[in-house]
Amino acid sequence: MPPSVLLRPFQATYGASWLYPIKGIFYFLRHPFMYPLLRARLLPVFLLSIFVYVNLFLFTYLPQVAFLAIFHGRAAWFNATVLVLGEGAAIVGLLFEAFLCDETQVDIFDTVLVAKGFEDLVSTTRPVDPDQADPVKALGKPTVSSVYAPFSFRQIFEFIIFLPLNLIPYVGVPVFLLLTGYRAGPFHHWRLFKLRGYDKKQRNDFIKRRQLKYTWFGTIGLILQLIPIFQMFFLLTTAAGSALWAAQLEEERSLQDAAESQGPDYTDDPV
Repeated sequence: MPPSVLLRPFQATYGASWLYPIKGIFYFLRHPFMYPLLRARLLPVFLLSIFVYVNLFLFTYLPQVAFLAIFHGRAAWFNATVLVLGEGAAIVGLLFEAFLCDETQVDIFDTVLVAKGFEDLVSTTRPVDPDQADPVKALGKPTVSSVYAPFSFRQIFEFIIFLPLNLIPYVGVPVFLLLTGYRAGPFHHWRLFKLRGYDKKQRNDFIKRRQLKYTWFGTIGLILQLIPIFQMFFLLTTAAGSALWAAQLEEERSLQDAAESQGPDYTDDPV
């Protein structure tokens, strides 16, 4: 059988990168062994999110509606809502995603990879005990510095700079989401790049070949994070979604290695 035929079903799934943040939600909900990873962070971020969003809507929403009404008319109510949600996401994200969430996201990412059978990949940075009752308990403490995504002042700065795009009627909101998704998407696979041992050039080449897919992944992930109160939950489920995509990439890479060993007629780019 030609290698291209072997890879076809995997390429079809791989192409739907925008679905993975949504798949992460259902995966998280269907696997109760992952719940303890959420429980420790849920109450603090829930209370903080309520505090941030209540204050933003009380003190900044109507002034922004009034300002946007000059340019947007009736659409000002919707666009101001997106603007305030974006401001809230930036504040909560800065406080939690950067300082409290990353370790949990690493655990979620590694848990999904172990559950998918990639213990060898995860064990390059932390011990994995396959005799434990579930993948969460199988994970040992990282033996090297491990981050889900590096803290980026540039990303936060660009997020804030892009917020005024919401002032542009009709096209401003989708442009804001896409531009932010373009920057944020590749960060969701930072953990995968480290597990693979990629240097900067390998990482950039990998991203470049999939920039559109990462943009869609990052955009959907951002939309989920704009939902008030549930931002923390979707931060974690998006990490599960990125791990599901990573597992798909690893499966496809294994198939490509097998296909290349069959002969020189295989021409697709390596994963």
